[in-house]
Amino acid sequence: MSATKHVSGADKGKLLLFALSTCIWCKKTKKLLEALGVDYYYIDVDLVPHDERDEVVAELKSWNPQSSFPTLVINNQKTIIGFNEPQIRTELEK
Repeated sequence: MSATKHVSGADKGKLLLFALSTCIWCKKTKKLLEALGVDYYYIDVDLVPHDERDEVVAELKSWNPQSSFPTLVINNQKTIIGFNEPQIRTELEK
């Protein structure tokens, strides 16, 4: 997906964050990931080109049927929905 952005850092597995550019909780999640120094990818769903949006939303719904933000997918296995700093730290500080 061309809308995916990358932030370099330590390899803690494949991290994909579905976010909104205007969401305060999404911004807090990005700041936390950057503070933890981890490598991650993110998609600001509201900024996805119209022709790709259906594909991105379908991917999001496969991990979070409510399509709420932020949604963090870890190694295509685990999903953390919402800004849950303790859970994110627990998963990424292993």
